[in-house]
Amino acid sequence: MESFALHSLSTTTPSFSHHPSRLSLLRRISSRSPPPTISLPSLRSHSVQPLTFPLLKPIPRLSTTRITAAPRDNIPPPPPPPQPSEPPSSQPPQGAKLLPLILSLSVGLILRFAVPLPEGLTPQGWQLLSIFLSTIAGLVLSPLPVGAWAFMGLTASIVTKTLSFSAAFSAFTSEVIWLIVISFFFARGFVKTGLGDRIATYFVKWLGKSTLGLSYGLTISEALIAPAMPSTTARAGGIFLPIIKSLSLSAGSKPGDSSSRKLGSYLIQNQFQCAGNSSALFLTAAAQNLLCLKLAEELGVVIANPWVSWFKAASLPAIISLLCTPLILYKLYPPETKDTPEAPGIAALKLKQMGPVTKNEWIMVGTMLLAVTLWICGESLGIPSVVAAMIGLSILLLLGVLNWDDCLSEKSAWDTLAWFAVLVGMAGQLTNLGVVTWMSDCVAKVLQSLSLSWPAAFGLLQAAYFFIHYLFASQTGHVGALFSAFLAMNIAAGVPGVLAALALAYNTNLFGALTHYSSGQAAVYYGAGYVDLPDVFKIGFVMATINAIIWGVVGTFWWKFLGLY
Repeated sequence: MESFALHSLSTTTPSFSHHPSRLSLLRRISSRSPPPTISLPSLRSHSVQPLTFPLLKPIPRLSTTRITAAPRDNIPPPPPPPQPSEPPSSQPPQGAKLLPLILSLSVGLILRFAVPLPEGLTPQGWQLLSIFLSTIAGLVLSPLPVGAWAFMGLTASIVTKTLSFSAAFSAFTSEVIWLIVISFFFARGFVKTGLGDRIATYFVKWLGKSTLGLSYGLTISEALIAPAMPSTTARAGGIFLPIIKSLSLSAGSKPGDSSSRKLGSYLIQNQFQCAGNSSALFLTAAAQNLLCLKLAEELGVVIANPWVSWFKAASLPAIISLLCTPLILYKLYPPETKDTPEAPGIAALKLKQMGPVTKNEWIMVGTMLLAVTLWICGESLGIPSVVAAMIGLSILLLLGVLNWDDCLSEKSAWDTLAWFAVLVGMAGQLTNLGVVTWMSDCVAKVLQSLSLSWPAAFGLLQAAYFFIHYLFASQTGHVGALFSAFLAMNIAAGVPGVLAALALAYNTNLFGALTHYSSGQAAVYYGAGYVDLPDVFKIGFVMATINAIIWGVVGTFWWKFLGLY
């Protein structure tokens, strides 16, 4: 109050120019009492009743100068006016989503208690199947994050004494799952060092003079990066989408605008459709590939020298599809801009800004060449694929390309470890308890009643497995839910096991481009805003049909040549 009284007096002196008596009174007060000792009571002791606050009209401009500029005035400035309190922000809902939770649990509960136990199955196997189906339903409906829901399914299998603790956690020691985890760390190294970005930019510089050449440059660079980056989402969001957006904007092609068809829409569609073939080309190009092989092993389908066997079987149809896709889309979904003479210049400028290849990038190149070599030749050398990956990761850690914090912060790797291990473990126990054999026998009887040859049954089951993905929002969720069942159906129909397992695994990659929700990279590319939703569905279906023709025709002769049937 003291400082406010002095402040009011000092700022209102001009308002007393027409009141000499009051002005003289103020001068007498000033001469008898120094400013630091002036207080509200001293003013009242001189009977200055007219000097009330309603008569004082502060002038903010003078107020600031008087208070801050008087060195002899030790009175602190008035406190700032209280800020209006903001309403508390609404917290996001915690815990599980109620409706998805109820639906997910209902699937298992109905199967367990409302459906009679089939003949030929044990109560333990039937109960595990109900828990497994509830887990799969939760992966699709997402009442909780994937890892959390899988952990709850694992907990339920132990609490109900369906599985022992050691049996429930047996898959956490799986070599295939740890190979997936370490591959995620390799992907982080590509992003951290900038090597993936540099490789893609070089191809833009070399092939980017025309829109078609630019699309081929991006396609080839993804195929080269794919074996070292098992996440199509990471490749899409971390490397290729930023490059495509930069090139499109420089050509005047903006997202969500009529200009998007100039360049951006075509490049997005092309990269989106090619990503599936790049992922199908290499075993380590997508996490779901390794899961498919592990689930096949649970059914007794073991693929010798898996990295090489996978690549040989996929090489011809995948490479032909990669070469045809940009040209087909160029005719089917043509860009308005046919030539991009500025793209090589933009890429060259970016490479100049990036500077020469760094030491860490060279280490990354050497490590990945070593890892791929060991994956190819490891079986003859007695080095399993996961050990080759462990050697590569150890080199990156020792030489400082990655540090342990990088590994700890790679949440997707640890999340994958958790829920992949749960799915693999449950699938393995379902096989051990005879559930999968019972299902395959049921399907075999139906197929026999239809008198289908194994090639016809093979085509029918592969098409059903492919197009049912319209109901799924995750490739890995689809694998966990249906791969084992469809593989068992194929085997029951007389399809050679290795052929059936590889064909289902290749389809798992190809149906990732069906819709805007069919895979992680689908969400990334659609979210860029360059492609309209009807075009996503239309192009997705057309390219799925074209891929089916290429893989079906070329694959039939190629797989016969390789001796798969």
